[in-house]
Parts: sequence; structure tokens; C-alpha cells
Amino acid sequence: MDFDVIVVGSGPGGYVTAIRASQLGFKTAVVEKENLGGVCLNWGCIPTKALLKSAQVFDYINHASDYGITVKDFDKDFDAVVKRSRGVADGMSNGVAFLMKKNKITVLEGYGKVKPGKKVDVDGKEYSAEHIIIATGARSRELPNLPQDGKKIIGYREAMTLKKQPKKMVVVGSGAIGVEFAYFYATMGTEVTIVEYMPNIVPVEDVEVSKQLERSFKKAKIGIKTNAEVTSVDTSGTGCKVNVKTKKGEEVIEADIVLSAVGITPNIEGIGLEDVGIATDKGRVLVNDYYQTNVPGYYAIGDIVPGQALAHVASAEGILCVEKIAGQHVEPIDYNNIPGCTYCFPEVASVGYTEAAAKEAGYEVKVGKFPFSASGKASAAGHKDGFVKVIYDAKYGEMLGCHMIGSNVTEMIAEAVVARKLETTGHEILKAVHPHPTLSEAVMEATAAAYDEVIHL
Repeated sequence: MDFDVIVVGSGPGGYVTAIRASQLGFKTAVVEKENLGGVCLNWGCIPTKALLKSAQVFDYINHASDYGITVKDFDKDFDAVVKRSRGVADGMSNGVAFLMKKNKITVLEGYGKVKPGKKVDVDGKEYSAEHIIIATGARSRELPNLPQDGKKIIGYREAMTLKKQPKKMVVVGSGAIGVEFAYFYATMGTEVTIVEYMPNIVPVEDVEVSKQLERSFKKAKIGIKTNAEVTSVDTSGTGCKVNVKTKKGEEVIEADIVLSAVGITPNIEGIGLEDVGIATDKGRVLVNDYYQTNVPGYYAIGDIVPGQALAHVASAEGILCVEKIAGQHVEPIDYNNIPGCTYCFPEVASVGYTEAAAKEAGYEVKVGKFPFSASGKASAAGHKDGFVKVIYDAKYGEMLGCHMIGSNVTEMIAEAVVARKLETTGHEILKAVHPHPTLSEAVMEATAAAYDEVIHL
């Protein structure tokens, strides 16, 4: 064998898997057809956060007078904002290249296809390995009635590198990608309308969080249409005429750009799965708890397998996969303890059951909520929108779920993740002294509210 482990794809699943494999003593290679770091580092998680930071800075300057500061003669430079974002992405990709060298991982540049006999074809050259891990990620999903042309109807990649800021934009879909770009463009001055098929925006979140984000977005003059569907887009003119079906009837919204943010499609076509006989279902590779496919020696992780399509999930799956290969004792990932973060403003972060899901699962619950309007730190920061909501099992005190919306809550959710991992009770959270003044003490206060001991409400 040329290698012990070959990883196909170098996103946050693939490159992390390769590094952990090398740490465990495996001779490792990673295959990449574009840029090291995959979509996350180059076209997803990292550059979008750079764009969002620029928007946040611009928003701060626009509201500088709220903080007693006068700023004159300022404006945004859309090209420079995009350029900064690309620079951040390039720096991260170069960082992954450094990590590959540091960990003595061979980078095979080209298009990888798995083949029978534990082999991988990379642009016509074959390599063999005892273990082949497929981590090919996903791409923007296309709807039949919303075909992307890359110019007027675009996906997330084009949304990051537009040459000119649109005056009007329609965002179809209000998951993390949709609301993040809606916030970015609206803050930069674009007139944005979100069209969401479900009754609430960010539909996977607790309904109270969805309602709060809708209020905050409307305050920011972002148009929102829920229970609505884009039936077609006429791109024959200079802009787009977006036909939207709502409960009130049909209407037409005019825009320069339509951003399709209706989810992702796993990259499983053309990578040799059929040749090897690897089983798939509903567009995803079937694996067991340790990411082994039905064919010995072949594994799959990340967006191409069932579960949440998140960077940190892919990394965790890859690490668990190679540690199992190395014979270490590993436990299957608890997918109900995976945090989700959305980086619009206000930010959204959550883990575990929503209130509705906990009740559906048969739990008797204690629910506590603490609004940031009652937080001294939030008042001082000038960002009082949002709250922390906690859901506990009334019988044993187990934290079933935690849901946050507000400034910097994506930095706070890990407390709830660790608490749930350690099976911490509500009483223990309540008696763990939280620093004051901080946003994070809202977790303790919300817990106190659940147990009728809240002080600051």
C-alpha cells in the first residue's frame, strides 16, 4: 500500500481527519481538487464571518452617536470588504497547507475517485491505502424553479464575491446561510427581502428564537415573507422579477439579485461510489456509528453522511473514525448535543431539544428565560435584543436544551454543550458562580427563572 490512510477532500472534515491520522502514526495522504480547507475555509464559514464583521463595524459607525461618539464623512468600500474577506480565507487555507507539512501529510492535488481494491484515482494516477475516508462535502442546492446562473440567480459562492453591491436582493430560504447574507447585505445598504417556505425564519430553531429574530430583522428594515414560495424568476430584463406565492395570493418582487439559500446537496456523484459498491440512501452515504460504509476499508464523514451538515460535526466524525481505526476506545457521537450557530445579528445559538421537541419526546419540563434587556452588560454594550432560554427535565434536572439569541451568543453556547455532556443539573448550573457583569450570566439567570429563583427579573 502507498499509504495507511487516504482522505478524499480537505475541508474541515478531511484535513482534520488527516492530521489526527498522522498523529496516530498512520502514513497519510489527502486529496484536494481546489483549495486546501474546502468550502468552509474558502467559501463558507470563514470568509462569511469576515464579511459579517465588516458589516458589524459599519453598523457600529452608523450608530456611533448612540455611544456618545461623532463620526463624520465615512462610507463603505464594498470591493475592499470583499477583498478583506478573500484575504482572510487565503490566510486560513495557507495555514492548512502549513499543517499538512508539519504533520508530514502528502497532498495529492486533483480530482479524487475511489476505486475497488482500496484504491483512489487522482486525475488518472492510482494510489492505494488500507483505509480510504471520503470527505467530499456539499454544494449549494438548486431548486428546479430556481436554476442558478451565477449572475442574477446566485448561490453562496457568488454572494461572497459580487463585483457590485446590489440595490435590491431577494434571499430565498432563511436557514443560517440565508439570514447571514440577508443581514450582511441589508447592513451594507441593500434592500433585502427574505422568502421562507416555512411558518418561521430559521425554522430549525426554537419558535421563540425565530420570532425574536424576525422582530430584530424587521427593525433593521429587512423584509420577511413566511409561508411563502418563489414559483419562478423572470431574468429577461435588466434585473429579476420574482414571483412569490403567499397565503394572500401571488405577488411580484423586483430585485437585482436573487440569492438561493435553500440548503445543500452532498457531493457524492462522480466519485466512484457505484464502482466500489458503496451504499447510499436519499443522496447520502450510509455508515455505521464509526463511519464505516458497507464495503470494508472505505469510510465516509461530514456532509455526505446523515446528520447535521456542520463543520464541527465533520471534524468530530473524522477524528472518531480514525481513532476507531487505530483501535482506541471511542463512543458514538451524540447528535442531540451538537451546537448550532448562526452569525447574523443578533446571533443565534442552540443545542439540544427545543421546548416543543422536549414535550413531544414525553418530558415534563421546567423552562426559564432571561432577556438581555435585563442584563447590565447587554445594556452597557447597547445590544439588548434577545434572551437565553433553558429547558430542564422537571424530574431529574437534566438540561434538555438551551437556546440563545443576542450579541455574541455563539461564544456562550459551549457552556450548555459541556453541561449536557457532563449531565450537569439545573441546580448545579444555578450554584456555579457566574461572573458579573457578563452576557454569560444570563445562562444562570435563565436557570434561576426555571426554578422560580430568578433575582434580576
